[in-house]
Amino acid sequence: MSTIYNIALGIHILCVVAILAMLLTQVKKSPKKLNPGILHATLTALIVGLVMVGLFKTVNTDEVLNHTKIGIKFLVLVGILVLGYKNVKKPELKGSIWATMMGLTIFNVLIASFWN
Repeated sequence: MSTIYNIALGIHILCVVAILAMLLTQVKKSPKKLNPGILHATLTALIVGLVMVGLFKTVNTDEVLNHTKIGIKFLVLVGILVLGYKNVKKPELKGSIWATMMGLTIFNVLIASFWN
């Protein structure tokens, strides 16, 4: 089970890096356009995160899962998904929406990195 958990963790990290990379490719573009891959990466990160939560107690028998941290990370990913689905078919992505998605992604990384 720990192997499955570690594979899920690797996929989760790759998805978040992919979200950041796809958002960063739009930094200098004049009319920003939302890459549909952001939605796929976000949804994959969300599903794999739920798998990791389900496997946590099996893999880490002596640790307690921080449900507040997981809940906040879940809400941040849902927020990115909602913004993405509302703007994926629009011909142009507003700078404020792009900045919000970028901020939420960075906030998610900071929560994962520094909240113990």
